[in-house]
Amino acid sequence: MKKNYVIVLMLLSACAIIAIACSKGSDDPPADPCSGVTVAVSGTPTNPSTPGGTNGSINATASGGTGLTYSLNNGTFQSSGNFTGLAAGNYTVTARTSAGCTGTQTFTLTSPTPSCSGVNIIVTATATPGGACSSSTTGSINASATGSTGITYSIDGASYQATGTFSNLAAGSYTVTAKDVNGCTGTTTVNIAAPVAGPLFSAVRTLIVNNCQSCHNNSIANGGMNWQVECNIITNKDRIKARAVDNNPSSMPPSGALAQADKDKITAWLNAGGRYSD
Repeated sequence: MKKNYVIVLMLLSACAIIAIACSKGSDDPPADPCSGVTVAVSGTPTNPSTPGGTNGSINATASGGTGLTYSLNNGTFQSSGNFTGLAAGNYTVTARTSAGCTGTQTFTLTSPTPSCSGVNIIVTATATPGGACSSSTTGSINASATGSTGITYSIDGASYQATGTFSNLAAGSYTVTAKDVNGCTGTTTVNIAAPVAGPLFSAVRTLIVNNCQSCHNNSIANGGMNWQVECNIITNKDRIKARAVDNNPSSMPPSGALAQADKDKITAWLNAGGRYSD
């Protein structure tokens, strides 16, 4: 009986040892599948063929695991390491195994230096002056270029644009630059002339200066009229006709009606359009 008791104790002790061992093993973290694994990425970069071009590529391969997939700049993984349609710049290719182990490599694509030898870009431009005292008081430039392709345009060093039309320009001199797809340029200078007063308006302006401006100027603006400002003459041409030509409701100037020859000058200007350029 004593012998059987000893055997039972021995069996219980063995089970306890096995239970402790099993319990201890269940608390250990799982082994890292990437421990000791090196995923090496290599590849062949191909630079864009033209300045600003987007036909560069990277053909990458990797070793160190199976089921490899590839990602460019943290993008979606794909089965191939071939990436196309790339511009100049820095790119990171990541290779990942089926176990999730990764490796990376950085590639640099460069843009070729443009060669403008033999390229002659000729720029022509026409200027349209603005009309003084009109709804279009600023001028414009319309430029075009020949001698290359992919032309864009800039005025006085501003950002390039697809067309050679520039508007809302004050009178003055401007430099228009045309640039092709390779960065080769051509320039021309164009001048927007200041608006020129027409002879009919000039005659009316002289009449008003001589007869009315003493009472309608920057300091004294009787009736709210300031004839020192040329555009006020155009804005108020109907009032000038009523007072100086029709004498309605009274003549202008107050000293007496204008001579018929002077009235005819105002009428001729109004019949021509009553503009600054008339």
